Amino acid sequence: MRRVWFGVLAALLAVAVVVVLRADTEKAAPAAVLDPSTPVEQRVDELMSRMTLADKIGQMTQAERAGVTPDQVTEYRLGSVLSGGGSAPDDNTPAGWADMYDAYQRGALATPLKIPMLYGVDAVHGNNNVPGSTIFPHNIGLGATRDPDLVQRIGAATAEEVTGAGPDWTFAPCLCVARDDRWGRTYESFGEDPAIASSMTTVITGLQDGPAPVLATAKHYLGDGGTTGGDDQGNTELSEAELRRIHLPPFQAAVDRGVGTVMISFSSWNGVKAHGNRFLITDLLKTELGFTGFTVSDWAGIDQIDGQPGFTRAEVVAAVNAGLDMLMVPENWTTFLDDLRVAVEAGEIPMSRIDDANRRILTQKFRLGLFEKPYADRAFTRTVGSAEHRELARQAVRESQVLLKNTGVLPLAKSGGKIFVAGKSADDIGNQSGGWTLTWQGASGAIVDGTTILDGIRDTAGTGTTVTYDRSGAGIDGTYRAAIAVIGETPYAEYEGDRPGGLGLDTEDRQVLAKLRAAGVPVIVVLVSGRPMDVASLVDGWDAFVAAWLPGSEGAGVADVLFGDYAPTGRLPMTWPASSAQEPINTGDGKAGLYAYGYGLSFDDREADAAPPSSPGTPSATASKLRWMAATDTGGSGLDGYDVLRDGALVGTTVATSLSITKLSPGVHEFTVVARDKAGNRSAPSSPLVVTVPDPGGCKTRDGVCVVT
Repeated sequence: MRRVWFGVLAALLAVAVVVVLRADTEKAAPAAVLDPSTPVEQRVDELMSRMTLADKIGQMTQAERAGVTPDQVTEYRLGSVLSGGGSAPDDNTPAGWADMYDAYQRGALATPLKIPMLYGVDAVHGNNNVPGSTIFPHNIGLGATRDPDLVQRIGAATAEEVTGAGPDWTFAPCLCVARDDRWGRTYESFGEDPAIASSMTTVITGLQDGPAPVLATAKHYLGDGGTTGGDDQGNTELSEAELRRIHLPPFQAAVDRGVGTVMISFSSWNGVKAHGNRFLITDLLKTELGFTGFTVSDWAGIDQIDGQPGFTRAEVVAAVNAGLDMLMVPENWTTFLDDLRVAVEAGEIPMSRIDDANRRILTQKFRLGLFEKPYADRAFTRTVGSAEHRELARQAVRESQVLLKNTGVLPLAKSGGKIFVAGKSADDIGNQSGGWTLTWQGASGAIVDGTTILDGIRDTAGTGTTVTYDRSGAGIDGTYRAAIAVIGETPYAEYEGDRPGGLGLDTEDRQVLAKLRAAGVPVIVVLVSGRPMDVASLVDGWDAFVAAWLPGSEGAGVADVLFGDYAPTGRLPMTWPASSAQEPINTGDGKAGLYAYGYGLSFDDREADAAPPSSPGTPSATASKLRWMAATDTGGSGLDGYDVLRDGALVGTTVATSLSITKLSPGVHEFTVVARDKAGNRSAPSSPLVVTVPDPGGCKTRDGVCVVT
């Protein structure tokens, strides 16, 4: 989401001419609404029967905390409040956040129907808004782990820390499939292959179904990772078939897991803004995929539909009729309410659309238990930055390290001699945490609690080893047994991180590398970055090369691998380009990068596995399950699992030789299975299983020939 500071907004609100929405009658919520034993659908029906238009359009509105007071939440019956990146209470502690949350919630519960509000935050790698929280690796590093169970545990830990500070909704996970490393949000992606993002939707289960459930958000729907040139909020120019093949599968997986909300993308598909695209939101997401949660716009996303600054009533109409249920309107939300009311009263938006949006929003509030427990659960405050969560983060860092080159210098011995450490990111926890850390863009420096990579090196090296650090490399000489250069990117977020001019190292990094190489000692490069960088012309001079991604607050996990306490197991979630000129480069496009998608060494410096597995057997169907004969690994890296495709689109990933399938729509469907190995190689598809589902009501298709019997 874009972040805009408010400055004088509060003062402007005080003098703005707005239409105050009042209920014609004040009807208290009936007992059935408050009884948790009553089925959710019935509770929603009872509540909606008592809601006025003012209640309903209030539920569809989300304002930013810097521009709304608890009293205004009461007056306008607002359904949600959010904190943008860096938008925090004056008491920026877990307790201060919980106090703020409770104040807004008291405002919501002071309305006649006592409908609790949702409070949303960008907890995208831990509860990264609150000082003291555990900062987990960004998604690109988690994609390198290929460990869905780990990611589910991270989701549950994040939910506990968010709950302990009050909020009940996170705008995560990002299920974007990043196809161009120049994009400034690449690190928010699990990888370039939809299979990775689909498998990592386990984080949704962790967030929503753990000990302290919070509402999850699958974002950004749809195609934000495929824009031309990696232009943030740009235009994804793809056929519908390619959009479905590359960018849709993670959202199908999220829907299958019961994700509560889906955030619509700023980007366009073939020139049409997603925020106004009824086909994408209503026809595809809600109808075809069967999404029953609610959709939410991105930060002031409706403003962009007509390409002009600000929003108009026409844009409000377009967005709501396209299928948006809740509108994130950080500024001018009172104007939005007025526009929405007038549009409904004028018949520009049917009441059925307003009711559908409210039904979806209220259903999620009931399912989350907000009516029973509306206030901050301070029992979880003790989990914020807990030792248990930091150890989980350290494990995630270890598993995310990808060893790309090793002449035998790694693992480092723990005792004896001297080790030199240099580079701007060796002793900088802000750099290793990246964007979306305390603030929207993040920042260099000691901004959060934790261990830097240098801290980890010093703690892990034995007492007989001398560790010397100088950021610039000054003082290095031939007496050191190895030099570690920790270099890479500094923090950024969204379009501030777009790099259309290329992804080379900066001057400081190059100078550090030159000094270390001139000393004649083995050079180990640890690259801290949110994406692959253009290093092909330099890597021949390095003795070892580790992609550390953006590890977060627990930098000691990097040292765990450097010194051999844990062998590297990470594998590239992105193809590593041989030069920036190759962008975009992705597996299967015929381009030869510096390192292939799925590449990653261990300390035995094994020969790279380039042989695909054999094809799985033809699947068979029994009841609601597909089964097939196992594939055979031919290259030595070992089988990693299977991708199941329906009509050419990914519908599931598994390590077993079976997969449960959801109810099929009428028509002819073709299922195939592809095997993956741990080096990232993919088999040829299995022979297809063709399934025909008859339609007792006759053939109904959006376009094309009727194929149903």
